[in-house]
Amino acid sequence: MAEKVRVRFAPSPTGGLHLGGVRTVLFNYLFARKHGGEFVLRIEDTDQTRYVPGAEEYILNCLKWCGMHPDEGPENPGAYGPYRQSERKPLYREYAEKLVNDGFAYYAFDTPEELDEKRKEIPNFQYGHTFRSGLRNSLSMPAEEVKQLIADGTPHVIRIKMPEDETISFTDMIRGEVSFQTSQSDDKVLLKADGMPTYHLAVIVDDYLMKITHAFRGEEWLPSAPVHLLLWKYLGWEDSMPQWAHLPLILKPDGNGKLSKRDGARLGFPVYAMNWIDPKTNELTPGFREIGFLPEAFNNMLAMLGWNDGTDQELFSMEELIEKFSMARINKAGAKFDFEKAKWFNAEWIKRLDSGELNTLVTEVLEVQGLTVKDSAMLDQVIDLVKDRCQLLPDFYTQASYFFHAPQHLDLDAVKPKWTPEKAVFFEKLKAELISNKDLSAHELELRFKELVQENGFKIGDVMLPYRIMLVGGKFGPAVFDITKLIGEEEATRRIDHALALLA
Repeated sequence: MAEKVRVRFAPSPTGGLHLGGVRTVLFNYLFARKHGGEFVLRIEDTDQTRYVPGAEEYILNCLKWCGMHPDEGPENPGAYGPYRQSERKPLYREYAEKLVNDGFAYYAFDTPEELDEKRKEIPNFQYGHTFRSGLRNSLSMPAEEVKQLIADGTPHVIRIKMPEDETISFTDMIRGEVSFQTSQSDDKVLLKADGMPTYHLAVIVDDYLMKITHAFRGEEWLPSAPVHLLLWKYLGWEDSMPQWAHLPLILKPDGNGKLSKRDGARLGFPVYAMNWIDPKTNELTPGFREIGFLPEAFNNMLAMLGWNDGTDQELFSMEELIEKFSMARINKAGAKFDFEKAKWFNAEWIKRLDSGELNTLVTEVLEVQGLTVKDSAMLDQVIDLVKDRCQLLPDFYTQASYFFHAPQHLDLDAVKPKWTPEKAVFFEKLKAELISNKDLSAHELELRFKELVQENGFKIGDVMLPYRIMLVGGKFGPAVFDITKLIGEEEATRRIDHALALLA
């Protein structure tokens, strides 16, 4: 690749950032970093009717959480700004007018009401070569009338003039040769009556002016490709057209079709990167970050939805993804989303990170539940003991809270059926052993416990489960004697006393 690679992510600020959108960012980012290129963020806010306050800031925060920082964008402008299309509005008309003057586009004066009537009259009505001659546009009207309407400020749009029965093709980086019949595409609006461009014009002009070399987008944009190919040609920029890749869809787990927000709500998992609160309805759509995903796991999981490196490896750091990434390894077919697999990625990444990397995140989890940890070094030890048992970050509260305060509920129903006065005596003896052997390690304490079990004629299982429940509250947690040493022998005896009182 002789020229410098420049890719872009160009979201519309209309709401939350869907999994598919973040995966598009990721593939752009990986490709740019792999080839020493630049990753550009461009906000496509030309449709002001759909603009949602706060959505742009939300998108920026999602990228920050994922660790994919643009080299250029609204927050860090470069040489090709502005990076919001609404701020580039004046330049689009120039190109739209050029297309009209060169015979590739035309003015259309039809009102929305007139077009609605046509749609009622004609099934599957399309504004194109079949019907354009009978509509109010500069192709069907005298030039003087058109000139006068424009001089009078009559509302109008500019539409591309799609040719009839032409075959146009391009080579997709994922799909290979893709061809289209131009007759199947309507005459898309390029410039709206308010002077704002549509996506079709703006994306071409901006990609050209920003020197974008590769454009990756979802496969749902494939039907727009003929319009975009012709615009590159008609504007005389064919030699500068980026290489395109249309990414496969992320599919719903239980059927066909693209994964939607509705599917997430129905099946109980998020489809957005982060929590999104609709400012109009105040409706909360949950995100992966807030339910307890690590960004490392989230990125790793997304990369594996439609891509692999050709081996059985599934866990990749961002550095490894950059090193291994190749467009040739992206599948053409859609990838079904599997939430259980997504949680597996998160559990594996929790295991991978050391306690220092997890400490702040776990502290936040505990504080949300009203538990303030003052001993950060102890929390590091606790994290190392319990992280293998956590799938999501909130699991750390269940798995770690009893290290910092006695459990409020004890699962004594698991103990009572086999409880005997002899076991109560055993635990009184254990209390004395704990207080008199504070200098023993966890391993040495376990050996002493086993000796005491034998001396009192029990099997280890008879008293180990009750001891665990006394300390933890339930049938879970790491090694009992690691817990004992961390909470301290005196605290362990207090918990034994509490349980004995309840069992008496």
